[in-house]
Amino acid sequence: MKLLYTALSGAEQSQTAMNIRANNLANVNTNGFKADIDRAVAYKIEGAGYETRYLSQGAASGTNFTAGELEKTGRSLDIAIQGEGYIAVQTPGGAEAYTRAGSMKLDSEGRASINGNAVLADGAQLTFPEYQSIEIGSDGTVTAITLGGAQVQVGQIKLIRPEAGSMMKGQDGFLHLKAGAVGNQAEDVVLVSGFLEGSNVNAVTELVSSMKVNRQFELQIKMMKTADTLAQKGNQLING
Repeated sequence: MKLLYTALSGAEQSQTAMNIRANNLANVNTNGFKADIDRAVAYKIEGAGYETRYLSQGAASGTNFTAGELEKTGRSLDIAIQGEGYIAVQTPGGAEAYTRAGSMKLDSEGRASINGNAVLADGAQLTFPEYQSIEIGSDGTVTAITLGGAQVQVGQIKLIRPEAGSMMKGQDGFLHLKAGAVGNQAEDVVLVSGFLEGSNVNAVTELVSSMKVNRQFELQIKMMKTADTLAQKGNQLING
């Protein structure tokens, strides 16, 4: 039975790892995507005779926060962070979240969003007037030339620079500060317009890892079948 439980635990962990690899590969071309990392934790088995026994079990996945490559688009509404930092958005549920994806879209009212989440500026959703042209400064300040030729400051996009280890990826795919905290405007984050940050997923690495994990999964399934066969033979011997 020990062999069966060990193999089952390993198979579950491998399945989780395969799911993570598949999701990473599916987002290899998603702007600003941060790859997930599978993790495992060793749990000590309690009870007489198990003082040295440990069982490996999958834990909540982590996130690779490494920056992706900047890709030039020439589109004025495309923005990217150069170096460290994040763009603040507000989810439909009202929570503040953060992203490195910077492809802004405008609705008919000029309200800016990224993947359906409102881009925050000066405590509200960034909203553009009808314009001839726009300019986005390195500090996130947005300036527009209106149809009438006037130059107006639209707002300053909220940019944050959180401490290492203070962020986690939510079910919505966006990053959130732990414990529901909200980041403050950072003055040292550099924004560039006309660029997008690519995914940080390395397709080759993920494919190689997927094949390795798949082989491990197949081996663990074989171990489970072997454990079942041994158990059946043991019962036959006991029962005569």
